[in-house]
Amino acid sequence: MEIRNIDDVRQFAAEKLRKHNLFQTERFFLDVYCLAPGQEQKPHAHEDADKVYVVLEGRCRFTVDGAAEEHGPSVAIFCPAGSSHGVINAGAGPARLLVWMSPPPAR
Repeated sequence: MEIRNIDDVRQFAAEKLRKHNLFQTERFFLDVYCLAPGQEQKPHAHEDADKVYVVLEGRCRFTVDGAAEEHGPSVAIFCPAGSSHGVINAGAGPARLLVWMSPPPAR
């Protein structure tokens, strides 16, 4: 049995958001993204993959197909395959997101 403690994943970087992988198979990945205030993942799309962002802490502004909304903890944002999506830490403190994607992009 593989187990990861999400609360242990809190490594941030000054230069850009940090992605920490919890699990990955050929069918999905599950990451924790750590964003300092103002850091972002610019809008992009995955033609054949769905993505879900779950806010663990902080406040972020999410954009999906041009619609932007700010959300805090315990909210999940669905980005269907082919949608343009991105996120920015809009808050004054750090933000952490649980990010699931299926299938994972080719690396």
